[in-house]
Amino acid sequence: MDKETAETIQQVHRLFKERHLTLSVAESCTGGLVSHYLTSLPGASEFFEAGLVTYSYEAKRRILDIPAGELEKYGAISEETARKMAEQARTLTGTDYGLATTGNLGPGVLEGRERGLVYIAAGTDESVIARRLVLSEERGPNKKRAALEALKLLIELAGDFNTI
Repeated sequence: MDKETAETIQQVHRLFKERHLTLSVAESCTGGLVSHYLTSLPGASEFFEAGLVTYSYEAKRRILDIPAGELEKYGAISEETARKMAEQARTLTGTDYGLATTGNLGPGVLEGRERGLVYIAAGTDESVIARRLVLSEERGPNKKRAALEALKLLIELAGDFNTI
């Protein structure tokens, strides 16, 4: 694991433990990598409630309760879907924060979206922020970058660790 990723994971752990916050994650394109990163350090059970890998449309609909009409309208690779995934991860598990990833890591076009288009979202019951990423590497590096950027977005929403 590279230094930037390790330091980001440590920041999330410290921030959530010190503030007694809880987190759940809904992942699509990252396939559980965000959850893996969170649990790579001991003590994640103090704040990490659940990681849901909802890779298919059907899983997003059935597990996260995203209406089929919304998935048809916006597609799985959209800001709207990322926001809904983060909201539902938080709501379904009763955590303070929800985090989500959805996108096309490659190699080809998916839903008419080019390789490297990823949406990440982080939310509380008061707000959800989302970000559009355009990644230019191959599938493996894109997956790692998407997971890392999702964790950074979470830190941004929860508050800069340095201000604690």
